[in-house]
Amino acid sequence: MKKMVGLFAGLLLALSAGAGFAQGDKAMNKKPAAETKSSDQTKAKKDDKIDINSATDKELAQLPGIGEARAVAIVKGRPYKGKDELVDKKILGKSVYDKIKDKIIAKQQ
Repeated sequence: MKKMVGLFAGLLLALSAGAGFAQGDKAMNKKPAAETKSSDQTKAKKDDKIDINSATDKELAQLPGIGEARAVAIVKGRPYKGKDELVDKKILGKSVYDKIKDKIIAKQQ
């Protein structure tokens, strides 16, 4: 009986020690907070496109080649299935569209 208690205690000790080592590995694999923030900021910069279906005319007017009148026309022409509809609906010329096409997106609601 004493052997069983000793064996059980030894087994319990070994298992608890193994669990402690496993948790130590997880802590070592975590990224530092600064590194995580910088990757989130990079992702945000990539997604900083202006949605032509929801942006205000003031936000649209900040795009190169888009003034107040074109911004109002973009808002009036909503909704857009794709950003290329700005040219198809003759709201923008091809040269102006080429300047802003990488800065805009047409999200669907």
